[in-house]
Amino acid sequence: MGSNIRIGNAPCSWGVVQGVDGGSDDWRRVLSEIAAAGYTGSELGDWGFMPNDPALLRDELASRKLAMIGAFTPLRLSDKNAHGDAEAVAVRTARLLAKITVDGQPFVILADDPSPATHRRERAGRIREEDGLDDEGWRALAAGAERIARAVRDETGLRTVFHHHCATYVETAEETARLMEMTSDALGLCLDTGHWYYAGGDPLEPLRAYRERTWLVHFKDCDGETAAFAKAEGWDYLTAIRNGIFCGLGEGAIDHAAIAAELKSSGYDGWIVAENEAPPGRMPALAMAQQDRAYFAGLGL
Repeated sequence: MGSNIRIGNAPCSWGVVQGVDGGSDDWRRVLSEIAAAGYTGSELGDWGFMPNDPALLRDELASRKLAMIGAFTPLRLSDKNAHGDAEAVAVRTARLLAKITVDGQPFVILADDPSPATHRRERAGRIREEDGLDDEGWRALAAGAERIARAVRDETGLRTVFHHHCATYVETAEETARLMEMTSDALGLCLDTGHWYYAGGDPLEPLRAYRERTWLVHFKDCDGETAAFAKAEGWDYLTAIRNGIFCGLGEGAIDHAAIAAELKSSGYDGWIVAENEAPPGRMPALAMAQQDRAYFAGLGL
């Protein structure tokens, strides 16, 4: 079975991550370096990092022969009273994406907003059943995700993928499974290998369980020794990031070669996005992006 996998990167590889100091504030340089490192697409980054002028963004992407892959959009989903505002933000984001599209169909990359769940940030990587939502919270979260996916599709024709994410109410394999069971195929999955591994799972499992709903994949590597130390010491999520929980592709514990082989053999026809959230200062972001692109090439991608 053939596949047509495309390789992109994201501003988070340049340190543009909420709560982490040291990121780039030059969006043009980030796009130029993504292109220079050999990638063919970029994500939008946190809202406000890139301008929301669609004509300007479309031209800047086209001049670098880059496609727009999607926009990470964390929203309050477990609070049903926040769904109206959340839908408005998602649709606003989708309208911008639709207007700047020069190649393909970008995604709204939906995630649960971590800000209300401070205890989840404190326990990321070692979540217990009692740390999760109750049934009412789950019904609200699933209904909110479904509502947003349908609104984005109806308003713009774009698709929405859900990003399981450490420090949110959808982190573990069990929580992701529950969300998938409670929602329809209007909502896809964005598999993030680093978050899945740090949450205690094998990233091959969701590919096999939700292959038809896996529409976007993030390759992020996780340092196994640092992960074990972070869990033993009880670090919160941001402390773990700042101390190197994530690292360059091929440097961590995740078998991305097996994941790439699974994607290719199953006929995956979409984007893999490199996300290198190694602590700032280890090496220039462009050098890390080039190193990661060489890693993809070694996987035949």
